[in-house]
Amino acid sequence: MRVLGVDVGGTSTRATVVAGDGRALGYGVAGSGNPTASGVESAAAAIVSASRAAMQQAGVAVEDVDVGVAGIAGAAGALGARLRAALADAALTTSFSFEGDLLATYWSGTLEPCGYVLVSGTGAVAARVVDGRLAAVRDGLGWLLGDRGSGFWIGRRVIRAVLAMLDHRRPPTVLADLVLADLGVDPSEDPWEHGRTLVLSETTDRLYQLRPADLARFAPIAFAAADAGDDYARQIVSDAVRELSVTILGVVEPDVVGPFVFGGSVLANRPAMVAGVEDGLCRAGLDPAVTTVDDGLVGAAVLALRRGGVDVGRAVHERIRTSLALLR
Repeated sequence: MRVLGVDVGGTSTRATVVAGDGRALGYGVAGSGNPTASGVESAAAAIVSASRAAMQQAGVAVEDVDVGVAGIAGAAGALGARLRAALADAALTTSFSFEGDLLATYWSGTLEPCGYVLVSGTGAVAARVVDGRLAAVRDGLGWLLGDRGSGFWIGRRVIRAVLAMLDHRRPPTVLADLVLADLGVDPSEDPWEHGRTLVLSETTDRLYQLRPADLARFAPIAFAAADAGDDYARQIVSDAVRELSVTILGVVEPDVVGPFVFGGSVLANRPAMVAGVEDGLCRAGLDPAVTTVDDGLVGAAVLALRRGGVDVGRAVHERIRTSLALLR
């Protein structure tokens, strides 16, 4: 048996071909596959590109893949139907289905049927899992309406602080130098034109050329500035921890006891934020067992194997994790 697991994210899309015993045979990566943030066509192209790269490395053809599962957000209703049609046109596998990205992240960290999952990457969302199914979800409302504590949410706070400084509405912050360097804006010459500085105008113009979700790329700037002692950056990070704590506590039920799986690029790369959210859970009277995962790809492979009839136990789960790590 050969199955295809795909973890579709707002920043990147990852795919793996896995054998029935859990050995990862191939790995591929592409750009954003979130249909809400990137559009259906771009999302389909990313899923196909990552999947084909994984198949090529594994040395298998499309017809050799028995089952494909993508862990993805935003693929419900009409949007999901359009994405399914686009993937069907690409003849990705003979059997391809969508599962929630939250479940993919959860199964990446545990095989327990009940527990909790918190994701902070480009977006942010939490869920309670009961008997292997999503029983309650909080946030995950997208960059415009929610995703509090996400990479986008942090990046937007960074940008707003920098623009307010350039607009002479707040004191200087080291965030400005970091953002201007990232955008390639030269702050050394700052003449005025039409009542604004050219630096402010150029910075604003370049930001509006980005997709909204791309503001997540400025989240690492907040972390770097916070580590350097910038008070405003520290406040942004602290606020993000508070928002994520509120989100995960919103799905906790006293009668559901199980592990907490944290994932997404923000939490995977910032142990201090994980510790901060964990501290919030402890202060709420919980004793959480927290596992942090890089992404949901292991879980997507678990879901694909299960759909193919494989009973995924701890040995298979560990084999997926360790063999996939060698391919990344």
